[in-house]
Amino acid sequence: MSEPLAAEVARRRTFAIISHPDAGKTTLTEKLLLFGGAIQLAGEVKAKKDRMNTRSDWMKIERERGISVVTSVMTFEYGDHVFNLLDTPGHEDFADDTYRTLTAVDAAIMVIDAAKGIEPRTLKLFEVCRLRDIPIVTFINKMDRESRDPFEILDEVEQKLALDTAPMTWPIGRGKSFSGTYHLSDNTIRRSDAEEQTTSVNGPESDAVAGLLPENERKAFIEECSLAMEACRPFDSQAFLEGHLTPVYFGSALRNFGVRDLINALGRYAPPPRDQIADTRKVAATDEKMSAFVFKIQANMDPNHRDRIAFVRVCSGKLQRGMKARLARTGKPMSLSAPQFFFAHQRQLADTAYAGDVVGIPNHGTLRIGDTLTDGEHLVFKGVPNFAPEILRRVRLEDAMKAKKMKEALAQMAEEGVVQLFQPEDGSPPLVGVVGALQLDVLKARLEAEYGLPVSFELARFNVCRWISSADKAELERFVTVKRGDIARDLDGDPVFLASDGFSLNYEAERWKAIKFDAIKEYQIGIAA
Repeated sequence: MSEPLAAEVARRRTFAIISHPDAGKTTLTEKLLLFGGAIQLAGEVKAKKDRMNTRSDWMKIERERGISVVTSVMTFEYGDHVFNLLDTPGHEDFADDTYRTLTAVDAAIMVIDAAKGIEPRTLKLFEVCRLRDIPIVTFINKMDRESRDPFEILDEVEQKLALDTAPMTWPIGRGKSFSGTYHLSDNTIRRSDAEEQTTSVNGPESDAVAGLLPENERKAFIEECSLAMEACRPFDSQAFLEGHLTPVYFGSALRNFGVRDLINALGRYAPPPRDQIADTRKVAATDEKMSAFVFKIQANMDPNHRDRIAFVRVCSGKLQRGMKARLARTGKPMSLSAPQFFFAHQRQLADTAYAGDVVGIPNHGTLRIGDTLTDGEHLVFKGVPNFAPEILRRVRLEDAMKAKKMKEALAQMAEEGVVQLFQPEDGSPPLVGVVGALQLDVLKARLEAEYGLPVSFELARFNVCRWISSADKAELERFVTVKRGDIARDLDGDPVFLASDGFSLNYEAERWKAIKFDAIKEYQIGIAA
């Protein structure tokens, strides 16, 4: 391990932001990018449509509906660190994209609305982070509005998430009187994010703090702050890195309170790129040999050029422009001639990327989600999931003359992970599967905008889909033959069983004990020798 490589890896912080929709994730993302100098202007959320170039939501349907439906990647520097921010969809209909993105991060910011507390989507995303032992920094947002009691929110985090909390700051006032944050560990205050340095005070009862609050709120603040310092847990770095404790920061991303503390915390406490588990060994981020995996595919980010980008998380070594890499799935080499760093839909060539960095690799269908790239070593990274769809539909094309174009477009959408594509064994028309109904809206909008294919959707007789496998290959072949009308193949050619409902699925599972019915499949398939 060379010292320059180790130093560069140590600078990296790769993280995602998770939240329930409307908790303020997009606004927080913009403010973090402001600190990194990636953008020069951040407006209010209501001005989203006019700021396409300064936002992570670049797709037309995102701008129209004010939601994120794909993961965006933004690389920026702040202080001594290089941050790779993966902005994930907040809507539950795009859970599969979010889950795959969480395989590529080392930490997460959990954004909680101060008035609403823990919401269902936050809970689900937290559970995924816990499965992967991802350290979480909590940001209680919207303190400038009517909010719940801070102790009540902390207690809810501990009760619902079984996660210890360590408040690092405390809100000075709430709602209209919110005017800054008090740093519990060192008796300092920050009035707004415009202040680079905090101001030392003599405690929560000091005149400097009192001057920020209406007279009738001063006593309550002193009592709250004193109780927080005495009764709440102190921050424990090891417990945080193990995923058992979360440092908590209060603020308002919209009003520029607390975001500077948050980004400082990521640099100070969040882990550098972690080791990754492969099929043959654990790969350390500081290994000299380059390795990486694909966690997302995105086509037509630039419609004028019909581009196709594979988002790659570098796991070890250096990925350099022009190098030859081995694609594990095929065993063939491919040239990385134009790797790119991203700021949302804007990009620049990446001459060198280190472990922890996320880069885009332009390709014409060579790379798929779950693929592993190395500088020659035979290994495959595990853990990029594919979830069984909850909705199955047939696509109805208005112009039958464009059937071939439709087939190609659906295959490309499936490779991206926008939908899943299943080809029935009996030769009937293909089915598309999605986790949430909003994905169908995205598919419809993209097929028309990017391929000129107006479509509609028809109900299928199937509503449940499971991947099938068996240790007894002969039994699996017999099942496929007997149930041919209910069998389809996914994009990789792997067999799936289609059922009308959960009862039918359970009935077949009882009859065929040797067959395994899986709701989750890892993307990585065959490994070349």
